[in-house]
Amino acid sequence: MRRPSFTRRQLGLLGAGAAAAGLGACAPRGASTPALMDRQFPADFAWGAASAAFQTEGSPEADGRGPSIWDVFAATPGRIVDGSDARVACDSYRRYTEDADLLAGANLKHYRFSVAWPRIHPAGAGPANDAGLDYYSRFTDALLERGVTPHATLFHWDLPQALQEKGGWTARETAARFADYAGVVARRLGDRVKSFIVLNEAAVHAVLGHVIGEHAPGLKDGANLGPVLHHLNLAQGLAIMALRAERSDLSVGTTMALQPARAQGAPLAFWNRPAAAGFDALWNGAFLDPLFKGTYPPAASAIVGPSVREGDLDLTRQPIEFAGVNYYSPTTIRFDPASPSRIAPGEPRKGAPRDAFGREIDPSGLFEMLERLRTRYGNPRVYITENGCSDPFTDGPAILDDGFRIDYLRAHLETVKAAMEKGGRIAGYFHWTLIDNWEWALGYRSKFGLVAMDRQTGVRTPKASYRWFAKLAATGSLDEGAPSFS
Repeated sequence: MRRPSFTRRQLGLLGAGAAAAGLGACAPRGASTPALMDRQFPADFAWGAASAAFQTEGSPEADGRGPSIWDVFAATPGRIVDGSDARVACDSYRRYTEDADLLAGANLKHYRFSVAWPRIHPAGAGPANDAGLDYYSRFTDALLERGVTPHATLFHWDLPQALQEKGGWTARETAARFADYAGVVARRLGDRVKSFIVLNEAAVHAVLGHVIGEHAPGLKDGANLGPVLHHLNLAQGLAIMALRAERSDLSVGTTMALQPARAQGAPLAFWNRPAAAGFDALWNGAFLDPLFKGTYPPAASAIVGPSVREGDLDLTRQPIEFAGVNYYSPTTIRFDPASPSRIAPGEPRKGAPRDAFGREIDPSGLFEMLERLRTRYGNPRVYITENGCSDPFTDGPAILDDGFRIDYLRAHLETVKAAMEKGGRIAGYFHWTLIDNWEWALGYRSKFGLVAMDRQTGVRTPKASYRWFAKLAATGSLDEGAPSFS
């Protein structure tokens, strides 16, 4: 799943609110990762893979599913870089048993998938679509039959188009509709699905979808940021309450795209640090603080304030059983007096390793965010709910010999283990992703899977990383390998 790489113009769209955010305290410096005491993970550590409905399922009209904002966005010329859509994707709506077999073959006992809201409420509200619920019931049973524990994400960006036409996440009513939907899913699946993830990467959806316009629904207006941020937080709180009202035996959490904001050094280091702090407040703090503290960071309050009603922050602060962390890369920020937000992307470290998109690879950023959860937010139980890298090759035999991915995973898992030895309560790791899928605005050009897929036939072929990860999941012992990504 692609993390944003912002341009100066895009950061400018964050507007005056981000300028106010830039006046906050200095952003945290990068944390170095300590050496490991040992390389053995606990026996009960959860090894898994993650996916999303829109990226894998295909079959957009099957069994009464309604259109989502991503169906509309992908059908708009110029929105997807390779001109593709997700009408087939991995065809997992029909081939889900093959996916379950692949998980079992890799010794992965946990699978994070998402429920497509438009399959359950095609019109965004009203009676539930039983056929859609039946599919997820069958899928859940297929996982359980193979000894795989299901972890269901309720919102992975595929808002019903019918709700978007009523304002989408800029409208407070959408939060109430989301809570209704959460209750329906828990009622039908909660006897077998015991782990629910409420939102996936609300920051990405808010900024890329409603401010920058690179993701659905494709809006480009900095004024959207405040209401969308707050209504997503409100929806999360209401959904957690709805899940608990249906069943008391659920493990409930949420997943956040935590991304360290590193201040660029000279020549404007004095100004770059508050600029990075402003970005951090909007990207990380605006979701962590309402959940764990019932507040917004002062800088973010300047943006969300008009949308917050009395009692809202009591609703956003809900007890959870775990926090999900999605991590790919840090971002470097500098002060830019010419930008409306006073924030601009900086230059990554010189000589730093890069991924296929040119983004910096830095496992220490994951350690930094795990340490933040431990020291500032009460040390919650944590799952790494996404982490992975894209293939530098798009096709051909080279895509199966993905030693670079093994190096990437090893380096980040060393960081996870180091955070555990520091006292962090990290309980599991979900690789993004199982099968090469449709990667949002990048279409099929970006491949993150442990398994390659032939788009013409749908045939799945495990890569070298699949076999490496299978051995790790079976033994819990992380091999040493060559030093990399330091």
